[in-house]
Amino acid sequence: MDFWPLFIVIGAVLLTVGFIVFLIFRIRKQKVEEPKIKEVQGYIKEGAMAFLKREYKILAIIVVGLAILIGVFLNVQDYRLSGLATAVSFVVGAILSALAGFIGMRTATDANGRTAQAAKNSGMKGALGISFAGGTIMGLVVAALGLLGLSSLILIFYAIYGNISVVITVVTGFGLGAGIIGLFARVGGGIYTKAADVGADLVGKVEKGIPEDDPRNPATIADNVGDNVGDVAGMGADLFESLVVSIIATMSLATIGGMVGFSASVVNLVLFPLLIGAGGLVASIIGSLFVRGNKNPSLRLRIGQYVSAGVSALITLGISLILFNNALPFVAVVLGNVVGLAIGQITEYYTSSSYRHIKYMKRMSGTGHATNVLSGLSTGMLSTALPMLVIGAAIIGSYYLAGMYGIALAAVGMLSTVGLTIGVDAFGAISDNAGGLAEMGGLDKSVRKITDELDAVGNTTAAIGKGFAIGSAALTSLALFITFIASFYTITGVDITEALNLANPILIAGLLIGGMLPFLFSSMTIKSVSKAANDMIKEVRRQFKEKPGIMEGTEKPDYAKCVDISTKAALREMIVPGLLAIFAPIAAGIFMGYVGLAGLLAGALVTGILMGLFQSNAGGAWDNTKKSIEADGEKGTDIHTAAVTGDTVGDPFKDTSGPSLNTLIKLMTIVAVVFIPIFALIANGRGILGLF
Repeated sequence: MDFWPLFIVIGAVLLTVGFIVFLIFRIRKQKVEEPKIKEVQGYIKEGAMAFLKREYKILAIIVVGLAILIGVFLNVQDYRLSGLATAVSFVVGAILSALAGFIGMRTATDANGRTAQAAKNSGMKGALGISFAGGTIMGLVVAALGLLGLSSLILIFYAIYGNISVVITVVTGFGLGAGIIGLFARVGGGIYTKAADVGADLVGKVEKGIPEDDPRNPATIADNVGDNVGDVAGMGADLFESLVVSIIATMSLATIGGMVGFSASVVNLVLFPLLIGAGGLVASIIGSLFVRGNKNPSLRLRIGQYVSAGVSALITLGISLILFNNALPFVAVVLGNVVGLAIGQITEYYTSSSYRHIKYMKRMSGTGHATNVLSGLSTGMLSTALPMLVIGAAIIGSYYLAGMYGIALAAVGMLSTVGLTIGVDAFGAISDNAGGLAEMGGLDKSVRKITDELDAVGNTTAAIGKGFAIGSAALTSLALFITFIASFYTITGVDITEALNLANPILIAGLLIGGMLPFLFSSMTIKSVSKAANDMIKEVRRQFKEKPGIMEGTEKPDYAKCVDISTKAALREMIVPGLLAIFAPIAAGIFMGYVGLAGLLAGALVTGILMGLFQSNAGGAWDNTKKSIEADGEKGTDIHTAAVTGDTVGDPFKDTSGPSLNTLIKLMTIVAVVFIPIFALIANGRGILGLF
């Protein structure tokens, strides 16, 4: 095997590390001068890091337990598969994903106060520069660690096994480790942030009539902490998984005969997605340099994304011609990139106040709470149509370009500039925090106007980021599904496709159960938010009642108590939904065999994508409807109260349940791929039902 392309990938990672260091110095050069901002920033940082530390302790137990399970039970029969090596890959994937979240969280909580200070000192240009630099660090760390981990493991395991097919099988554990952290980070962070947000909104805004980030609100620190654990650490872990899993799926298909629609060596096919990722790192750095200026931050961010996509396309074209002397793989990659941008624009159309759907929802809010909620539900449902058509077109187009391998390439293409994509998303959470700090620090209204403009842009970019994550999950999960079918045949000699017909009752049962799982998962996560928010609301009401001086400013709220409520609730409630994603496919494979498991994965893929798009876009639409009404100067009016209700309903939709679904379907599929040797032992893959 020729290793030189892997060293190019590692070189791109080292270049990225240098740029990250430059951004860190750029952020720290801006000092926080306002004492109150420095104090509150400290509370937020302390709460965020305390949550992450407690979450990682729980996840360490889960990771160690699963690593032992993998190490012991995958050493079965003669499948040329080392359970120990897969377990090592699994642990490395989990550690790097957690490390990316830790670095991103530290950076975001350092950048929020500095963004508020920069808004005061340098206006929009300074605030945009600091907030986007903080988000970009998160994005680049995610992409760099993912590529570094995969490249290093391939080099190490190839030196041990000398067989690329075995190496890729073993490295699949890396994706599973990333998926475990991604799901728990998404669910735990989402429950945390929405428990605090709902409590702060319903009691502070509606009952007491005070601003969202008023320092008199006991839940306001927990709310700002939640922005970081949900939209920074959660989003980063989610797309870390998407990136590495899409690359692993592409490499797996490269090693399986009949999956590639053009002629090329296996080694080049395996290395191609890694090189695309390296090119995406460079493109993300170049694109980030274009995000600057005093006006129209939304346009600046969009320019950065388009520049990044264009540079990535040019690099990919060069790689495709060098490795294959063929442009078809390049076209498949670009198709995925275009689909990602298209889904972003579609999401913006349904969730931005600049377009007709939010204007319609504002009108509906004028007649009460029910009409606001109904208009949000209808907008969310409508928003699923165009993305599904676009994803369907991408699947067909990429298949005709490069076979099943082409579908996986489209997923890699969509995620190639994930460094910038996450940066644009995380920028929103930092800007939101900066606005809260400006409010709590008593800065001039002109400062809050700047942070509010950035926050409004951040709300749209967050919605776009969630739509992007769900779209990429669809292509990634499909590529993994194909990998599952092909790998099963490679290991057992059983052609699953012969049994996958709608006359098979086991397949139908699997489809129905799989289609149900995203609804069950959503029910669990939304109920968890409701329970946690109920505790938060009671606590905030108690403090206002027992400390009447809070409203007059003579008594200080107990912020720590609210932070503790969100932390405990998130860590308690994330366990069951997370374990559902791990053990549902294992149970299906053991009891219903490969047919029932294939049905389960297919059913979950379809309803998971639809539910994810619906909930994320409905929540984003409700949020921006409320903010648009506030921008019109109608805070405290009946129309605003109705919009707050809709936003409160939408909060767990867009920040907990919806985004978690894309992680659910990816994790379920990669669990199925990793545990194929176990399923194959029971009635040659037909499961316990196959014994009768």
